Amino acid sequence: MFLQLREKHRHFEVHERKRERENTFMDHEYSGVSPLGSAVDGSSQSAPDAVILCCECAVPIQPNPANMCVTCLRNHVDITENIPKQAVLHFCRNCERYLQPPTEWIQASLESRELLALCLKKLKGLKEVKLVDAGFIWTEQHSKRIKVKLTVHGEIVGGTVLQQVFVVEFTVQNQMCTDCHRTEAKDFWRCLVQVRQRAENKKTFYYLEQLILKHKAHEHTLGIKPEHGGLDFYYANENHARRMVDFLLTMVPGKVTTSKRLISHDIHSNNYNYKYSWSVELAPVSKDSAVCLSKKLRHQLGNLSPICLVNRVSSSIHLIDPLTAQIAELTSQVYFRAPFEAVCNPKQLVEYVVMDIEVIMEKDRKTYPGQGQLSFKHALCDIWVVRSSELGINDNPIHTRSHLGHLLKVGDSVMGYNTGEANINDPEFEKLASDLVPDVVLVRKHYDRQARLNQRVWKIKHLAAEATDERSKHDYHEFLDDLEENVDMRGQVNIYRDTNKTLPIEVQGATGDVPQITLEEMLEDMTLECADDEMGEAGNAEDEEPEL
Repeated sequence: MFLQLREKHRHFEVHERKRERENTFMDHEYSGVSPLGSAVDGSSQSAPDAVILCCECAVPIQPNPANMCVTCLRNHVDITENIPKQAVLHFCRNCERYLQPPTEWIQASLESRELLALCLKKLKGLKEVKLVDAGFIWTEQHSKRIKVKLTVHGEIVGGTVLQQVFVVEFTVQNQMCTDCHRTEAKDFWRCLVQVRQRAENKKTFYYLEQLILKHKAHEHTLGIKPEHGGLDFYYANENHARRMVDFLLTMVPGKVTTSKRLISHDIHSNNYNYKYSWSVELAPVSKDSAVCLSKKLRHQLGNLSPICLVNRVSSSIHLIDPLTAQIAELTSQVYFRAPFEAVCNPKQLVEYVVMDIEVIMEKDRKTYPGQGQLSFKHALCDIWVVRSSELGINDNPIHTRSHLGHLLKVGDSVMGYNTGEANINDPEFEKLASDLVPDVVLVRKHYDRQARLNQRVWKIKHLAAEATDERSKHDYHEFLDDLEENVDMRGQVNIYRDTNKTLPIEVQGATGDVPQITLEEMLEDMTLECADDEMGEAGNAEDEEPEL
């Protein structure tokens, strides 16, 4: 039955083609004659274009060098026969990059110009034809298939130009790139940057950590590992490691030591494979540390007092003289030419209570030739203090001079170093006469610790896990206190709003003059959470069968 229907259909097609051919010849034969039999004037109507029959299917066509219609040309000639219709793209799932032969890995999103250019480079026969148009055909993202629709022009026999549209299908195959392969093989790093600060107080290190986060200096690192006294940054590229070292030396005072270790050597090509290491040692001083300057350095800085305080640590060390409110700046090169360490650290601070205070006017200050710059943010004052533990017991207050006259008033608590009774082992300090060493060096005003913690509704990020020992926690909280008290320091740190904490109404009125960070200075931390996750986990737990 099927063969009979097929034979009838074939006879019908042959019959229809004959009728179409006869009608075409009749129209062509009487095209120049009117219905009444008279010839049509050529001046009034132009002669029709010449028509020939296709040499394959006998369909009337316009004359062309091949003497074939478009359908027969496409059946006999394929201008895309040298262009592969299937190809393979290699994709790394870890870093989401595509392989651009021979060895380059590039970042390209789906249906992007970069991915289209990569697909076209994989087709070798495109040079023989002219590419007119190219575009993606939508495919499922997880199907590992990418389809590209191409339109090309090609010249065939006799100069005839043929246009053809075809689709090339690319199969995405997973292949781990060299960088990810080295990472998985635990041989992932070529360069190591070690950052260390050998000091009892780590506030400078915490400040450097926030600078790295703000400027995103760690974006090219392969890994960050906390070590005793600092952090280790691992890199696969030497240029990235050198850029990190330059950033560290620009932000904080430090010195660097380099070394390299030979891993392998090819004697035939004379290639060497090294692993490089940079050790960056930060200056072992931090904000609010007390230092003892040598006589030569004091003269260079404008005749400062022997005992000075570190006011701030940035690209250089900023010192302030508590007895004269004179300030000086010490660069990294000058410091490491004659380094010194802190004689007193913030953990040795003692709490005092202000009994009386007298601000020294600017006209009453003593000046001398060669004196350095004075600080206009601080007010010099004569102050009498008593140790808070001896309040009500000792009636003899201690007199000293301080630069905190703009903050303190009678009854305030202030933190200071008891240099008169402290056991200090420093060669420069031992050379000083007793009259040059003050009994008390006041450092900063003291605020209620619980009030500060209650109003602290902000947080900062970290490169590594937070320290758990008590000394590191104490240094970290002191660093947070410095952020609240110093506006300039806050400008270099990204501070985020802590949504888990709320400030009670009664605490807002009780804080008084406690420094705090306003809501305008805080950033909103972006958290990616999905409400369906908990439901999905709960559903999975219900679907699981109990183990027997």
